[in-house]
Amino acid sequence: MSLKYPINKIAPGGACTRGSGIRALLVALSWPLLCGFGVNAPVDEKDKAFSEGRYADMAKAAEADVARNGNTENLLRLCYALSKLKRYAGIFTCLDTLAARIRSGDTSGGRVGSWLGRPSWFATSHVLTGLTFGTVEWDVAAYPHLLRAEARIELGDYPRAVDSARQAARLLPKRENQVPFFRIRANALLGLAHALGGNRKAALEQVKLLLDEDVASFSSSSLEIQRNTALARIHLALREYANALATISRDSTSFLRAGADLFAGVPPGESLFTFELLPRSFMLHKAQLETGRVSEAKSGYDALLARPATRDNGEIYWMILFDRGRIAEREGDAPAAIEFYRRAIEVIEAQRASINTEASKIGFVGDKQAVYARLIGALVERGRAPEAFDYVERSKSRALVDLLASKRDFAIHGADPEKTKSVLFKLESAEFALRTQHAAGDAAPGSALRELQTARLEIRQTAPELSTLVTVGSVPSDDLMRNLGTQQTLVEYYYDEKYLYAFVVDREKLRVAKFDAAGLVQQIREFRNALAQFGTQRWRSSAQALYVRLWRPIESMLGGTNVVIVPHGALHYLPFGALTGPDGGFLIDRIGMRFLPSASVLKFLKATGTTGEAKLLVLGNPDLGDPKLDLGFAEGEARALATIVPDSRLLVRKEASETNFRKAGSAFSRVHFATHGKFQADDPLSSGLYLARDGENDGVLTVGELYSMSLNADLVTLSACETGLGKIANGDDVVGLTRGFL
Repeated sequence: MSLKYPINKIAPGGACTRGSGIRALLVALSWPLLCGFGVNAPVDEKDKAFSEGRYADMAKAAEADVARNGNTENLLRLCYALSKLKRYAGIFTCLDTLAARIRSGDTSGGRVGSWLGRPSWFATSHVLTGLTFGTVEWDVAAYPHLLRAEARIELGDYPRAVDSARQAARLLPKRENQVPFFRIRANALLGLAHALGGNRKAALEQVKLLLDEDVASFSSSSLEIQRNTALARIHLALREYANALATISRDSTSFLRAGADLFAGVPPGESLFTFELLPRSFMLHKAQLETGRVSEAKSGYDALLARPATRDNGEIYWMILFDRGRIAEREGDAPAAIEFYRRAIEVIEAQRASINTEASKIGFVGDKQAVYARLIGALVERGRAPEAFDYVERSKSRALVDLLASKRDFAIHGADPEKTKSVLFKLESAEFALRTQHAAGDAAPGSALRELQTARLEIRQTAPELSTLVTVGSVPSDDLMRNLGTQQTLVEYYYDEKYLYAFVVDREKLRVAKFDAAGLVQQIREFRNALAQFGTQRWRSSAQALYVRLWRPIESMLGGTNVVIVPHGALHYLPFGALTGPDGGFLIDRIGMRFLPSASVLKFLKATGTTGEAKLLVLGNPDLGDPKLDLGFAEGEARALATIVPDSRLLVRKEASETNFRKAGSAFSRVHFATHGKFQADDPLSSGLYLARDGENDGVLTVGELYSMSLNADLVTLSACETGLGKIANGDDVVGLTRGFL
């Protein structure tokens, strides 16, 4: 908890003291909550840093303590600070060490103090069970698993979050008065992970367990807050807005917080408990909006937007702006809706990766792409097609940046490797500094924001291609027009739940067509299924229907016979060339087609054609160690191709290895793969081509590895199953082998 205001009634011994008069009455009423939250004089520099929300300082001091004495209490402080800073690699390493220490028998997170004692930092941050008489050790055997579950939820890894929360539930402390705290937290995390992961039945089982928890006693008032907040979060994650509203509206301790704020001398309109009240307020107004109480939601959201603390919480801030845009749109105020959506996107794009931190904790992981969709639709309706097109490209860029957020090693043509590493490090440092200030509750992170903006500008100037992979951006439509040939037209599709938009761009103008999107995905699926039924002509009716739906409305806008098509969503899986016009002829016979994942890629692609002699590398039928996986026809294909192109290099069986490709690939202008491929939808960067393995490489050339390789090819042919597939990322920039090679 970040205490931004001084506690002005602290006894020398560290225990809370009482005032007099009206203040004494309020303080007496708020006593269990106030002391439960640990409003006590800090014990040492780490506790002081904790109480002031300076988690980077807390981590630094805790690291020094761990170096001197790696006991459980010191490790616990370090892991907690890292979790607040969202340093995920460090969190998991720290938690592994902490768990090992606990297994060795050291299970104490510190002492829980009494009225006159001094509680440990852990008690001040987590013991919300009212008064405790005497001094007892706080058993934290379950705590590493709770922190791990929380981090997994933030990263969207719900199955492993469930596993961690279950382990925590099995390690409840022996002291009965400590059990409810851990049990509520474990069940809350389990319910949230199940709900966000789509397991409704399991989530509702946790709801029942939480409802059965006894939180009726006065000394357990803060446990009631935790329990009710957890229930509301689970209901929100399940989209049970009426239940969420009923639960979050129950708050029997608001007067206790008011007393604590008065006791601490907090200015009117602010609170010591902003860290708790902001998510609760968002949940309340979100539930109001979704249950039709729009005017209440609007007033509540406007009050939140007026508070500086709201702007410091980016994950909640953008969702409030988005919902206000929805309300404005519902009220018919399109200009206001556009402005709210635009501001929400500014917040979204200020972050490199869309890790759901606070958003996942409150049970509502917002769909950032829905903001783009709403804004694009509103701009098209207002006749602002160039702006709408820009946001289409930015939505694709957002998706790719999110997917590559964990990568650190990129190979970029034409860029100085050391300079690239340097500017990438500056960017990551600036992002971390800004995140640290936000975690600490700093209301004015101006210097960190300026450093981040400077780093982004430098990376765009130093390595423009790399900047498209690590920052959100787009190519202005005017620049795109200049990249198109004289007889070339770009057609970019974009659709939401209701409408399909086709942006048609040539060297002179940009136009947009809008039509109904209902049933489009199912229609494409039926066409693909019909194509797979050999010996029938069932596909013809689908081919003509899709032509009428997708192509005929824009045919008159095409200015040439060469078209660059940028699909969206399920359209990536549509073979446009197989569509048939009124005469039954194929579309591919009438126009030349190229396909790109986004229009912004166009500026980075080399001109077609090679300079000098075209050298070909052919890899076919690699030895995968299993005769069932042999591809005899693929080997025949590779050998035949190698005879056609003079001076080709042919690699088959054991020679067709990942190691040989890595060593020789950059020397060839053309590369042909005839092998097995795999498409991994849940982890698209792990999709890849199967090559022979050896002592140096595992034999799988993955998409993630392609982003780290430098090739000089003008043409790469992927003759393998599933190589044309890719995950349609949220935001649409399809990431598969084709995107990796591009």
